[in-house]
Amino acid sequence: MDCRFLPPLWQAGARQLAALLHARLAWRLAVLLRGALFAQGRRTVTSWLRAAGVGLGFAAFYYSLGALGRRAEWLAALLLGYCLRHLGPAGPLLFALDDTPTERYGPKVQGAGHHHNPTPGPADQRFVYGHVWVVLAWVVEHPLWGAIGLPLRALLYVRHKDVPRLPARHGWAFRTKLALAADLLTWAAGLVRAAGRVVRCVVDGFYAKRPFLRAAAAAHVAVVSRLRKDAALRTLPVRRAGRRGRPPVYGAGRISLAKRAGQRRGWQVVQARQYGQVRDKRVKTFEATWRPAGGRIRVVLVQEDHGWLALFSTDPSLTAEEILGLAADRFTVEQDFHDLKEVEGLGQQQLRDLWANVGAFHVCAWAHVLTELWAWDQPREAIGDRSASPWDDPERRPSHADRRKALQRHCLGQEFAHLVAGRAVTQEIQQFVRRVINHAA
Repeated sequence: MDCRFLPPLWQAGARQLAALLHARLAWRLAVLLRGALFAQGRRTVTSWLRAAGVGLGFAAFYYSLGALGRRAEWLAALLLGYCLRHLGPAGPLLFALDDTPTERYGPKVQGAGHHHNPTPGPADQRFVYGHVWVVLAWVVEHPLWGAIGLPLRALLYVRHKDVPRLPARHGWAFRTKLALAADLLTWAAGLVRAAGRVVRCVVDGFYAKRPFLRAAAAAHVAVVSRLRKDAALRTLPVRRAGRRGRPPVYGAGRISLAKRAGQRRGWQVVQARQYGQVRDKRVKTFEATWRPAGGRIRVVLVQEDHGWLALFSTDPSLTAEEILGLAADRFTVEQDFHDLKEVEGLGQQQLRDLWANVGAFHVCAWAHVLTELWAWDQPREAIGDRSASPWDDPERRPSHADRRKALQRHCLGQEFAHLVAGRAVTQEIQQFVRRVINHAA
């Protein structure tokens, strides 16, 4: 597949990303992205190069992955700006943060270690050997398909005991997941705050801790997350008249979430938009003070079928409906993890070098983002055609795999149209080529 037959939006995005690379490496980025789009089977770097038609010069592409990994911060900044200019959303910008492992094999994979497995499966595999990535995704609302996550940048988490095994030339220093997440959020907020945009972030309950929340407050980012049921909440401060000194930040009284949830009074039913639908939720909301957040927060208790859970926002001005909707949008980063692993083949690249693995991660992530950008304005019929699958739900939201296959068919169709331009092609040949393209993608 020639790069000329990729959509103009994809080509423009690849050119912008390559602008910060050396001329010897810049053109290879577009080839890697094209190979990631058309690779079949196990998505090793070899399958990328084979799909892109790379022959004898294959070794230079492996070295270019390391260069991409070292420059991922600046390239992701360009991609974020490109997405903002293309989509142009109004209102606050929402980012989602979470971590995910990618399984690896072999003792000489730099940065790999044994980590807790978040999805143990039927075999109850408690630990997984591989890499752990802290990922930042921009959550944007599609008018037809709802919230979609665009994975822009990731940082590799290496355990403290595994850092000494890395080559000294990498100069790698240990950082916790909370520190990595804080760096990602500060980086994103700094890029968009100059344009006067309000930034919000939704994270898993693991990241609702002091180091991350204080970094978010310093970056002027409102955080929405789950709250522990035994959180040490305080009442709102009361300043007594006539007393000197700085006003108090935390109240003197303690708040028990279990007692608040057990009380029958104060509950109300609100309508919140979650997962593309408007749902009735029974909630109780109030303001409190919490030391990890550095002051006031808004707490929302939600009554579910299996019990109650607590959410919070570091911006007390947010309503319960807004907090419920933002908390539900966190599923987009989980969906990104599924799509990156199952559709883009993240983690299947057989690489040992630390920075080459970082580069390979971002090639998968950026191919995902460019595919979603191309599919953004496409009609539903082009993305979610169910004519060949009458057993499927025709109103189902198109998956990322559907969009990727639609992009592949578009590119192959453009190449065929270029080859037969100005020539008479019989109906039988057109139908045959259409069947071949549908079979290939």
